[in-house]
Amino acid sequence: MRDSSLAVTATGLAKRFGDRRVVDGVDIAVPTGSIYGVLGPNGAGKTTTLRMLLGIIEPDEGSRSLLGHAHPRDASDQVGYLPEERGLYPGMKAVEAIAFMGALRGLDWRAGRKRARVLLEDAGLAHAADQKIKKLSKGMAQLVQLLGSVVHTPELLVLDEPFSGLDPVNQERLEALIVAQRDRGATILFSTHVMAHAERLCDRLTIIAGGKARFEGTVDDARATLPVKARYMPHHPSDDIAKLLPADAQPEGKGWVFTMPNEGIEGVLVKLIDAGYGISGLSIEPARLHDAFVKIVGREALEAAA
Repeated sequence: MRDSSLAVTATGLAKRFGDRRVVDGVDIAVPTGSIYGVLGPNGAGKTTTLRMLLGIIEPDEGSRSLLGHAHPRDASDQVGYLPEERGLYPGMKAVEAIAFMGALRGLDWRAGRKRARVLLEDAGLAHAADQKIKKLSKGMAQLVQLLGSVVHTPELLVLDEPFSGLDPVNQERLEALIVAQRDRGATILFSTHVMAHAERLCDRLTIIAGGKARFEGTVDDARATLPVKARYMPHHPSDDIAKLLPADAQPEGKGWVFTMPNEGIEGVLVKLIDAGYGISGLSIEPARLHDAFVKIVGREALEAAA
C-alpha cells in the first residue's frame, strides 16, 4: 500500500559506469507536496540519481518508488520532467511546443494549447506565445520547455539543473513557477549546485558528493552544522575590546565577528556596555547554506569537481 506522505523514495541506489561507481548507496525520501533539492558539485551523481528515480536508467543496486509505483515508468503520465539537456523543435511556436509536450503525457491537443497560453501569460511570456522557438532567447526557450513539463498538471515535477544558463530575471520567473506548482499541490524534486536557489526554495534537501549522500534534512538543519556568528560594532572602538570578547573574535571593518557563546550573548554585551564601549550595531547571523555545503562536501571534493 502506498505511503501517501512520500512522493518519491529510494533505498541504497547504486550505479556503475565502467570502473566508476557514479552513485553509491543513496537513500532519498521526498515528502508529498514539498520542494526537495538534490545538491552537489558537478559530477556528484545528481543527474544519474534523478534518472534512476524516473526509470530512465536502471540501478545496479537498490530500490525506488515513484508515486507509489515500484516501476517508475508506470507513473510517467503523472510526472513532468525537465532534463539537463534542453531540447525543443526550433520551428514550433511556443504555444504548440508546450501543447506537444502535454500530448506526450496524454493531454488533449486543444486543452494543451489553451493551457499553454494561460501558463505563458502567468509566467510573463504571453508575447512569446506565437513566436517560434528559434526566435526566442535561450532563457525564454528554457522556460517554455519547463511550462511544457507542467502543462498536464503532474503530481511530481522533476527538474535537473533548471537554473543553469538563466539570467536573473528568468531565474526569478522560474522560482515563482516552482512555488506556484508546489502551492497547487505538486511535489517538486530538483537538482542544483547553486546554493542560493536551494536556500530560498527547499523544504528539505539531500547533499551528494562522490556519489554518496552526505546530508539529508532541512536548510536549517544544514546551517546548524556550523555555529551562529555575532557581528558587533562598538560605539567607541578600541583594540582593548578583544579582551572582553570570545576567544575566536576577529576584527572585521570597524567591528568584530565571533561565535555566539552557548550561554547567549547577553553576558558579553553587559561587559561591553559596562566598559563604556557601547553598541553601535549588532547582528546575529546563522551560517549560510553555501558555507554548510562546503563543510559537508569538503573543499577537496569541490576543487576536484571544479
